[in-house]
Amino acid sequence: MTSQSPKPLSEPLDDTGRQNRLLELAEGLLAAARPAGADAADVVAVSGRALSVSCRLGKVEETDRADSDGLGLRVFVGRRQAVVSSNRCDPAEFAELAERAVAMARAAPEDPYCGLADPQRLAKDWAGLDILDVREVSADDLAALALASEEAGRAVSGITNSDGASASWSLGGIVLATSDGFRGGYSGSSFSVSCALLAGQGTAMERDYEYETRTHLADLPAADEIGRKAAERTVCRLGARKLASCQVPVVYEPRTASSLVGHFLGAVSGAAIARKTSFLKDKLGGKVFKEGVAIIDDPLRPRGLRSRPFDAEGVAAAPLDLVAGGILQSWLLDAATARELGLATTGHARRGVAGPPAPGPSNCHLAAGAVSPEDLIKSVDRGLYVTELIGFGVNAVTGDYSRGAAGLWIEKGELAFPVSEVTIAGNLNDIYAGLTPADDLSFKRAVNAPTVLIDRMTLAGR
Repeated sequence: MTSQSPKPLSEPLDDTGRQNRLLELAEGLLAAARPAGADAADVVAVSGRALSVSCRLGKVEETDRADSDGLGLRVFVGRRQAVVSSNRCDPAEFAELAERAVAMARAAPEDPYCGLADPQRLAKDWAGLDILDVREVSADDLAALALASEEAGRAVSGITNSDGASASWSLGGIVLATSDGFRGGYSGSSFSVSCALLAGQGTAMERDYEYETRTHLADLPAADEIGRKAAERTVCRLGARKLASCQVPVVYEPRTASSLVGHFLGAVSGAAIARKTSFLKDKLGGKVFKEGVAIIDDPLRPRGLRSRPFDAEGVAAAPLDLVAGGILQSWLLDAATARELGLATTGHARRGVAGPPAPGPSNCHLAAGAVSPEDLIKSVDRGLYVTELIGFGVNAVTGDYSRGAAGLWIEKGELAFPVSEVTIAGNLNDIYAGLTPADDLSFKRAVNAPTVLIDRMTLAGR
């Protein structure tokens, strides 16, 4: 069966009205801040719509729709700040919200690093990033995708049951207005399909899944393809064996390799560096990975899942080399952590309506290497190919790493048999220093990585 993409509405979604409404709300709340006693302020206004459908065994089980709006006001009184938020978006309440925020700020402790971003760093203009698909899908459209995914997966030999499939659509808009004159907004969409299946019986039963998310529906793989991949991953786990403890090379498939990039991003957050709670706190300008390894954060990637023209403080977005030639080049910084560290913001402030900005990544990837994943596996005499990670045993302060894993045993350069109930352990300093990327990078998620080989890790088995 081949799934069909839902047709767009006869009248595509027009996001102009949403953006104008958000800007009007942001302007109104910002205008209430100075009369209430604020020295400076900014407002984030957001609006979102989401629809999801889940099914199991060929029947729709649940349909969820959510519509949300929110406002967040941050005020500064001297070197003190406070944030208030509301989902009522009622202009009649703006004066009261501003007064409450100012009262909270006056009672807050002084923060020598708080404040709006440097006006010289604010975005002046920006090109579109093509992150909004101007179509809306119905619950029936999403149900068709979910059912097609599950049907294709259940048709694969060896599949004995389903844990369900789902499809979802969302649309979100954001506007930022600051008291020093910045005004900006953008909208984005996402479409997702996931499927989870079971194979085997009783204690020998195995489960796995596949999912895909894109900003544009046309970029989403066919639903039946997603279901078949989920089935193939599940059946591949049947007959899993346990291993004796050993030290061997470990190969991470792309989906699990991206977690290693995620741990790195947490370690280079300006907040962790300022608190001295990162195992990389003394490594800026030093060699962390092998020569040739690169990690890039790119908020300007067209159709990227976390693409944005400016950050949550209005600072212009730009690609950032976090690692180049194996050397750690930069932290992820917002205005406050940059001031605390005596550096300049990298334009990586992120924020919801209920709190102040904090640094975080956008679209980030580990750059592809020069060797194929097949050749990486062939280079391993005995080792583990990891397809699933379990738990979160990572110490951000020391870099100690220990996670449950499942995958396939590598014997003389070939994938030999499935493996489960093992723990892989090491230290992220050593893991990064021994990491070799393959050439199969693809941009499927917000954080992406190719297949990677780690020279040596400890496997704890039976």
